[in-house]
Amino acid sequence: MSAFLIFVIVVAVVAMYAVQIYNSLVRLRNQVKNAWSQIDVQLKRRHDLIPNLIETVKGYMTHERDTLENITKARSAAVDASSVGDKSKAESELSGALHKFNLVVENYPDLKANQNFLSLQEELTSTENKISFARQSYNDQVLFYNNKIEMFPSNILAGMFNFTKEEFFEIEVEAEREAPKVKF
Repeated sequence: MSAFLIFVIVVAVVAMYAVQIYNSLVRLRNQVKNAWSQIDVQLKRRHDLIPNLIETVKGYMTHERDTLENITKARSAAVDASSVGDKSKAESELSGALHKFNLVVENYPDLKANQNFLSLQEELTSTENKISFARQSYNDQVLFYNNKIEMFPSNILAGMFNFTKEEFFEIEVEAEREAPKVKF
């Protein structure tokens, strides 16, 4: 009878450990989803600000139609993207278009003095910072989650219950990777 009791205790301990691992996998997967939703909120805000910004500058930038059209196309692609990889790529292209736009704005001193433009630009800059922080948080959660589903013994349960790796939200715009150049 004591061997049976020991067997039952061992099985109960292993089962409780398996439940703990499963629950931690679910918690991490939900944290990844939550972190992604935080990025999505900021991206929506960014996408909502861009048409207002373009409308504000249209009158000033009559010779820069291509720049404005590129931003509009990049924004549409970013809004329509669905997977993390697609969104990452589309948002990188949008960031590149906005970077080029900011360079072109330097040629329009009247535009840079426009209060509405300055307000929108400030909101967009603030949103870009929030996106950056949200992206960092998301990537941290993805790292924890991916590590958990790849490491022993949790990888066994992860495989049994179809927990799959998540993609990182990465920067693909080379201009964002370069250090800013300071000129005096």
